[in-house]
Amino acid sequence: MLAPRHDMDMDMDMGGMNMSDTNTSSTHEAVMNSVFQNSTTTSLYSDAWTPKTAAAYAGTIIFLIILGITFRLLLAGKTLAEERWLDAEMKRRYVVVQGKIPVAEQVSTDSLSKKMTLTENGVEEDVMVVQKKKSHLRPWRMSVDPLRAVLDTCIAGVSYLLMLAVMTMNVGYFMAVLAGTFVGSLLVGRFYSAEH
Repeated sequence: MLAPRHDMDMDMDMGGMNMSDTNTSSTHEAVMNSVFQNSTTTSLYSDAWTPKTAAAYAGTIIFLIILGITFRLLLAGKTLAEERWLDAEMKRRYVVVQGKIPVAEQVSTDSLSKKMTLTENGVEEDVMVVQKKKSHLRPWRMSVDPLRAVLDTCIAGVSYLLMLAVMTMNVGYFMAVLAGTFVGSLLVGRFYSAEH
């Protein structure tokens, strides 16, 4: 991002219009740092949230740690909810419809199924091993999908807020986000996959 220097007058003549800016102090310019800094007066999310005291800066750090923990709690909550929804879907009762071939007959006539013998503790059983042909799309459900969308939106919102905090290039904010991630993962990391 290129920004004009404040110590220069900018004179431009555009079709008879004189565009000179001699009072640059009235314009607000956002300058993004490209190196880490340790200022305790770095704004977070808006100019209104600019710590003016050490206590306000410490409060901002604590907020970011809690936000990082919240992010990990949301990830764990979504994973647990997905497992619960899948379990509920698998426990649904299915009804045999007249004219359709029952699943047992479909398996026995399927070209991808193979007869095998399963042995466990000396007991043998004849089993059918069936290969999955295609992926199964789960149906849209009013009881699940709106809640999933709300969870995904909350996760995205919190993760973007954490990203913006890191983008201030403030060392304290960066360390607070890492601390929140560490504590959150320590508390609930076993409940979700590491893909996020």
